[in-house]
Amino acid sequence: SRTGMTFTAQKCGVCFEPPSIVLIYRDHSQDKTRRRIMPVRNFSRFSDCSIAAEQLKNNPRHKAYLEGVSLRQLRKLHSLLRGHLRGESLAESLERFQQEETIDPEEDMNKLDDKELAKRKRIMDKLFEKNRKKKDDPDFVYDVEVEFPQDEQLESCGWDMESDEEI
Repeated sequence: SRTGMTFTAQKCGVCFEPPSIVLIYRDHSQDKTRRRIMPVRNFSRFSDCSIAAEQLKNNPRHKAYLEGVSLRQLRKLHSLLRGHLRGESLAESLERFQQEETIDPEEDMNKLDDKELAKRKRIMDKLFEKNRKKKDDPDFVYDVEVEFPQDEQLESCGWDMESDEEI
């Protein structure tokens, strides 16, 4: 096992055609910035974004690269992909994601089942973390969604996923 982080995630975005998560990362072993395209497979407008995000984060092929990317961010990107498959605009998808991730203060938490309760707790932990972290934290990751311009999008998605080429 290698010691220390070999890769630092810098930006994470989504590409709609073909559906993929795009990661810009620093490869410290070679001191280069690279772009990695991770195709999102078997994903439909009915898919569960939490499960898809966890599967991607735990995928042995991508795990090392995604260490610095939060599950919430991956969920967000998957939810943008899912929204796109449902015909929503980016703004609509983002808004829906915000709502799904926000706590309703009026809600009676005692009536929730374990799964829902765990979800609320995660959200509260996230809000706490978000408010605690400052931009100069070494592990601060920008929550970036990028919609690539048309021409760049076509070009970026033409690559072989294993290429990890320098940019």
